[in-house]
Amino acid sequence: MTYIGLQSLVTLISHIVYVLLAFWSLQGLKTDYWIKKYHIRQARVLYIMISIALGYTVSSFFIEFILSSQNLVQLFN
Repeated sequence: MTYIGLQSLVTLISHIVYVLLAFWSLQGLKTDYWIKKYHIRQARVLYIMISIALGYTVSSFFIEFILSSQNLVQLFN
């Protein structure tokens, strides 16, 4: 496996894990007040979209942090 292929695999796994973690953590919020009656499907779609946005953002932050840390090591070599 090449370095780029391995990095892509780690990135995809990271995104999926953080999206699932964001979805799980959003389940802890009490959103009954915000959801209109008989609009459950729209609320589920909104949950999924917020989970994707939040999970992708957090995952991208950690990936960029790790890559920047690896590049910072090159400064001292």
